[in-house]
Amino acid sequence: METVVKINNLVKRYSELVAVDHLNLEIKRGEVFGLLGPNGSGKSTTINCMLSLTQYDKGEVQLFGQKMHSGNLDVKSKIGVVFQNVAVFEELTVYENIDYFCSLYVKDKKKRKELVEEAIRFVGLEEFTKFYPKKLSGGLLRRLNIACGIAHKPELIIFDEPTVAVDPQSRNKILEGIQELNRQGATIIYTSHYMEEVEQLCTRIAIMDKGQTVAVGTKEELKRMTQIGETIRVEVPEITGEQLAGVKQIHHVFQTEYRDDMLVVKCNGGKHNVLHILEYLNRSQVQFGRVFAELPTLNDVFLEITGKELRDEAK
Repeated sequence: METVVKINNLVKRYSELVAVDHLNLEIKRGEVFGLLGPNGSGKSTTINCMLSLTQYDKGEVQLFGQKMHSGNLDVKSKIGVVFQNVAVFEELTVYENIDYFCSLYVKDKKKRKELVEEAIRFVGLEEFTKFYPKKLSGGLLRRLNIACGIAHKPELIIFDEPTVAVDPQSRNKILEGIQELNRQGATIIYTSHYMEEVEQLCTRIAIMDKGQTVAVGTKEELKRMTQIGETIRVEVPEITGEQLAGVKQIHHVFQTEYRDDMLVVKCNGGKHNVLHILEYLNRSQVQFGRVFAELPTLNDVFLEITGKELRDEAK
C-alpha cells in the first residue's frame, strides 16, 4: 500500500524547548489516522512541519513520495486542511468563501463551479449559500470551514479538532462526512480530544507525548497495551477495610477503590471477574446493588501511557 506521509527523525526546537523530538511516523493511503496527545505534546507542531508552515531543525518529511517544502505546489494541491480555529472571510458569503479557497488550486471556472456546488451539498449548506459567516451558527460555521478545505478534492485531509463546541446534529454530520470522504478515497489525519470520535473513525492511532510517538496501532492493539482488562463498578452502601482487602486478593484484581458508596475494581485479565467478585461479596455478607462492567477505553490507554487524562486536557 502506498505511503502518503513519511516522517523521519523530525526535530523542531523553540530555543531550549524541544517541541518535536526525533519523531518517526508513516501513514498509508486510505487510512483514517488518529493523532492524539495532551496539550503541548507536539501534535500541532508536527502538522505545521508536515505542511511546511514551520521550518524544522532536523529530519525529513515526504508526502506522496516527494520531499515536502513550501514551494512544492504539486503536493500542496493534494492536501486539504481544516484547522480547529475557523478560517473564513467575514466579508464573503458562504458560496464566495468556498469558491475562493477552491480557486487557489482549481483555475478552470466551470470545473470550480461544479466542485464548489458539490462541496456545498456535501456539508449540507444548500440553504445558506448567500449567508455571511456572522449569520451562521457554530455548527454551520464548522461545516463551511470543512467545505473550504475539501472543495478542491484533496487526497490527504487534515482535520484538527473539527467538532469542538458544535451541536450534536452538526457533530454527527461532520463525522459522517469524514467517513464518506474516506470512502471516496481520501486519506485522513484526525486530531481530537473526544475519544469516542477517535474510536468511531480511526483505523490506526498514534499517541504523542513530549514530542515523540509513545504508541502506534489500531484501537484494539493499543488497548492490549494497557494493564487494565476490565473495570467493574458495584454499588456498595458499606464495606469494611478487611472486606475491601479481600476483594483485592481475588485472582486478576490489581486495584480497588471505594468512594461514595461505589466499589471500583480493576482487573488485568480473566473472563469471569464479575462472577468472582459477586461471589466474594455474597460470602462476606456485603450488600450490593447495581453492577457495571466496562472494557478498557482509549482514554484508559492514554492515561496509562502518558499519565494524563485526555478528557481533562479538553476542559
